[in-house]
Amino acid sequence: MITQEQFDSEIQRIISNAIREDVGDGDHSSLACIPETARGKAKLLVKDKGVIGGVNFAKKILAYVDKTLKVEVLIEDGSEVTYGDIVMYIEGSSQSILKAERTVLNSMQRMSAIATKTRMFVNLLEGTKTKILDTRKTTPGIRVLEKWAVIIGGGENHRFALYDMIMLKDNHIDFAGGITKAIEMTQQYLNETGKDLQIMVEARNLIEVEEILQSNNVYRILLDNFDFEDTKKAVKLINGKCLIESSGNINEATIRHYAECGVDYISSGALTHSVHNMDLSLKAVK
Repeated sequence: MITQEQFDSEIQRIISNAIREDVGDGDHSSLACIPETARGKAKLLVKDKGVIGGVNFAKKILAYVDKTLKVEVLIEDGSEVTYGDIVMYIEGSSQSILKAERTVLNSMQRMSAIATKTRMFVNLLEGTKTKILDTRKTTPGIRVLEKWAVIIGGGENHRFALYDMIMLKDNHIDFAGGITKAIEMTQQYLNETGKDLQIMVEARNLIEVEEILQSNNVYRILLDNFDFEDTKKAVKLINGKCLIESSGNINEATIRHYAECGVDYISSGALTHSVHNMDLSLKAVK
């Protein structure tokens, strides 16, 4: 995964771009009718239920907009919330609160939705050894937020991007001329470049699992669109030689069954691409 330094850099880039996009040359609605010296207080109100996410990100947004804003957090990231809960109070310049409002709400609504869906999958896997993973099926430009939300919900992150893990999928294998050749070329590339990257290989059937096992240094095998029976057979074949991940059309009804086959991970793009934003609002406190 990415380093803390890379994570912090991504976060700052997202915030600065979001404020640039939303504020432009000024929040003229606020500038027009609210004095620069006006001070106010607002509460972040939950109008839904689920797992709250983005509290710590919201604090970073508020600090970016105005370091003098005071934030009182009542409910932390990862907590269960319901309609009527107050997550935080924000106090300070009224203009600054309004300038940050939409960026705070948009990001927290999205992150809360992802955290909520992730928590649901985590709960379905309770009692098994299987961990839920996200994917690269994220919103362009805010991947770090969506992957952060998965962690808040109790899941784990897959690779962050194309640069932090080798993942040989069906197209790589077909373009390279087969599984064994793709793995050999990858190992040669890593030796030549000196890069220390784990190798993960996708298998489309049990024959491909057997072929992957003939190569050394494969960190994880991805069982793509396997049914329950073939997943059990693959787990037996692999027999602890490397980690096992299942993926492909796995949903709430089937995830527990795949976990009980003995896989280490289940990855789901639905954690980030099929969620319903949590309803949150920011209201002035009179």
